[in-house]
Amino acid sequence: MKIRQPVLVVLGHVNAGKTSLLDKIRGTAIQLKEAGGMTQHIGASFLPKQVIETIARDLIQKYKIKLEIPGILIIDTPGHEIFSNLRKRGGSVANMAILVVDITKGFEKQTYEAVEILKQRKVPFVVALNKLDRFEGFKAEENFSFLSVLVKQDRWVQEKLDAKIYEIVSVLSKLGFDSERFDRVRDFSRQVGIVPTSATYGIGIAELLLVIGGVCQNYLKSNLSYTEGPAQGVVLEVKEEQGLGTTIDAIIYNGILKKNDMIVVAGINGIITTRVKALLIPKPLDEMRAPEDKFMNIDEVVAAAGVKIVASGLEEVIAGSPIYVATQESFEKIKKLIDEEVQSLKIKSDETGIVIKTDTLGSLEALTGYLKSLEIPIRIADIGPVTKKDVFEASISKAISPMYGAILAFNVKVLPEAEEEINAKNVKLFKESVIYKLVEDYLSWIRNLKEVERNELKKKLPTPARIKILPGFVFRRSEPAIVGIEVEMGKIKPGLQLVNKNKRIIGSILQIQDQGKPIPEAVKGMQVAISIKGEAYVGRNLFEGEELYSLIQRDEAKIWLEKLKDELSQEEIAYLEKCLKEG
Repeated sequence: MKIRQPVLVVLGHVNAGKTSLLDKIRGTAIQLKEAGGMTQHIGASFLPKQVIETIARDLIQKYKIKLEIPGILIIDTPGHEIFSNLRKRGGSVANMAILVVDITKGFEKQTYEAVEILKQRKVPFVVALNKLDRFEGFKAEENFSFLSVLVKQDRWVQEKLDAKIYEIVSVLSKLGFDSERFDRVRDFSRQVGIVPTSATYGIGIAELLLVIGGVCQNYLKSNLSYTEGPAQGVVLEVKEEQGLGTTIDAIIYNGILKKNDMIVVAGINGIITTRVKALLIPKPLDEMRAPEDKFMNIDEVVAAAGVKIVASGLEEVIAGSPIYVATQESFEKIKKLIDEEVQSLKIKSDETGIVIKTDTLGSLEALTGYLKSLEIPIRIADIGPVTKKDVFEASISKAISPMYGAILAFNVKVLPEAEEEINAKNVKLFKESVIYKLVEDYLSWIRNLKEVERNELKKKLPTPARIKILPGFVFRRSEPAIVGIEVEMGKIKPGLQLVNKNKRIIGSILQIQDQGKPIPEAVKGMQVAISIKGEAYVGRNLFEGEELYSLIQRDEAKIWLEKLKDELSQEEIAYLEKCLKEG
């Protein structure tokens, strides 16, 4: 069986060294060319088998490895959002991923997000434990092989490195993955390999490429089978190019795409059909977004490949959309297929929930999936700018539950009339270009809302409490009665109504004093003086040594037990359950 090159994606937290690692492999200077030393654009580069064999020559000879894959198609991403666009029904276009982790920092927020999305899309991955040259005591040198450099390290450094690797193993275990240092892995279909690397010195790159190649050709071969039929692909990005107009950067993962082919893609306002005017592809090892030489203009492209498609009518194409080559006979079937796929990702319901607007199908799928995993209800999920109608939908949810009166806008604009409506209806808007940050901001807002709600409830509700009148500490018998008490359970505050064991109302607390000074509350264990206004009369209906309780109605007890139970002791819960039962 003839197999195609696998599609490889690189993920990791900001500044973990993703671009630096790929630069060392590709031998290009993208990082120096682009702003701030960070990847600003997506790239797709083909890494031929010959290059891998050159980099890993010594290991290949030593272990008699035979590479069967023709090479690797590498996608370089400036975050997880573009990986989200590498989507296809039921999974991902990416066959494998490198998860880059900074050895000096370990797992960070976006590392967890990356693992979550890899898990959702069922994409196997290898961990590149990067910045090995910054590891304490490690003597780095220009060498592609980690194992060759490892044997030259001091014993204590090797042991410390092992301990660090097992920290990563422990984190991955909690996330549901069995892992081990790559040379100790017995079965790559069951375990995630961890390869220590240094992008600065090139250490570990040989092992990293061989692990990827080995996993792909030994365990993913059925996914890499070569087909010669009409192309299938996915839109990574829609981009305006000088002299070419609106183009789409795409990954073709199956079949052959030819010049003049009729392609079908999803657009903001429906299905788009157009003919390919030109296909542009980078030369091997040239970066799609920053090529050393110009793109090659070619007549056809064979999967798997990153390609720029030039055609008319691409202005409204949605990134993350599937691309199909269609004939007159297959057009209706393909159109229906794409439309069903797009509609399956959108949400429009009467449920009380939040409103989501994103820029691409991939980010829509990733964001809705993430929110569903957190059990956050969604009323509307769609692509495009935030509109007045979106604000109206959010206001309906807000009227029922304030915490769902929110719009999460990912990489999209807010139309002017929507801005006015947001202010008028006091709907909360969250805007972000990083998914985990967008969701975290929303969750933080919910936590604050709940805290405010809890505090408001606690201000209104009588607190569960039991007090004891201390013998010998009667300072005034009535109008108001002033006595010394001990708080035996819960908390008391002024205004709290007190009853005896027969449920007879004795009066309400007027003031609490400790050592002659008024205090706002007294808690279990405190001995204080209280004044009681109302019917309280020491010696008639109130006696020394007697226990009094806070008066709590059935509906008040229910609120405590349903909404504030986590703040109660077992004794307080038992008292409230008694109030709920007896009324």
